[in-house]
Amino acid sequence: MRPQITKQFLAAKIRALTARARRLATLCPGAVGIRIKDKPYAPSAAHYAAANRRLGEIDMAIKKRLHFLLRNWQKEPPQQVLLYIALVEREVDRARRAFGMFFEIFSQRGSVFAPALAAHDAIATDCYAAVRKSAPLVFKGPLLKPLTYMEHGFSPATMRRGVSLSRLLGERNPFPIIRIPWDRDNPWQAVFLHEVCHNLQADLGLWHENKESVTNRMLRSLGDPMVTSVFSRWHKEIFADIASILLGGPASAWGLMAFLAHPAPKTLTYKPGGVHPTGYLRVLIFAEMLRRMGFENDAAKMQKVWKGFYQPKAGHRIPVRLLETSTKTIPNVVDEIAFQTRRNLAQRALADVIPFGAEDERQILRASKLLMRGILPADVPPRFLVSACSYALQSNVSLQKLSRMVISYLSKMAARQSSIQKESWLVAA
Repeated sequence: MRPQITKQFLAAKIRALTARARRLATLCPGAVGIRIKDKPYAPSAAHYAAANRRLGEIDMAIKKRLHFLLRNWQKEPPQQVLLYIALVEREVDRARRAFGMFFEIFSQRGSVFAPALAAHDAIATDCYAAVRKSAPLVFKGPLLKPLTYMEHGFSPATMRRGVSLSRLLGERNPFPIIRIPWDRDNPWQAVFLHEVCHNLQADLGLWHENKESVTNRMLRSLGDPMVTSVFSRWHKEIFADIASILLGGPASAWGLMAFLAHPAPKTLTYKPGGVHPTGYLRVLIFAEMLRRMGFENDAAKMQKVWKGFYQPKAGHRIPVRLLETSTKTIPNVVDEIAFQTRRNLAQRALADVIPFGAEDERQILRASKLLMRGILPADVPPRFLVSACSYALQSNVSLQKLSRMVISYLSKMAARQSSIQKESWLVAA
């Protein structure tokens, strides 16, 4: 027989667990603090529905585990009861983590950062729109658009649609989430386009096809297993870099280069097992991409600046073989990722699906001149405004005024789209 004191202890523990077990099953605008004035910047009803579906699935698992515990605990030995309680706690932890993530993301739309977040949503949506325009039907059905949120961290980051998240104990992510560091909310960050491109790669079904193609290309062209394994590991980041340059042109390449410009020990150090290309080689990939796109002048300038900063002959921590073969591997990896056709793109290349040419660059340059004069170019796609703003930084324009003007415009665009057409919350097929 179980001692009475033990039974009372377990009963109290179970009662406390029952009281908190199913409290985190739904979210709504009011629950996260969204006010009427915040609605233009708020997540869509579809995003709430997706979050609530995921929370509801977890809540059903809690309900089943809890029902089993309440039905059986009095006839089992104490250690078995503690195991049943732990199984309920595991599901409650999943709910707590998922609820906390969604609450954090949604509630920021009621903060001072809400307009900037909505503006970045508009930029991300426009990147998808660029693909839809040149390659109709390439996406497999409607997709919830990415949502952005603010968090600590040096660089932006993303959590792709459907990926299992360690912070959620393996729970799947229902829509793309892009993190913006608190100090990187200005609308001229090329690294934001890079994060959007990670989601594009996943949603276009290119994740595995790209890796396989890069691996095979390196083996055929070089036959070096070590170099092949490195570029196979780097494939995701190189894809996002190249795609972001196709979305924003030379300004994206320069912006990414600015992000990667560090003291020589960092830029010239290879990180074993890392997924990001070594900084020195990475920027040379940007320059090669610009050259292939027809922007030879920008490519030459970029190489001159970069090689002026960094001289491997003076010392480096990069495997010699990676440096020795870079004049061959870099053109090959750029050609393979950007200009070779893919099954999942209906036998088109990435450069066909995200075209960028001289006229696009002229449009960006014209927009940058208007921004320098304090005039908003309303006919420019949001993704091009990122590049135009980055060019405007080279003038004596007020950066605060530039940021406020563009964020206000893009956030209003996002609000206008959501009020006119509910389907605008979805990236259509």
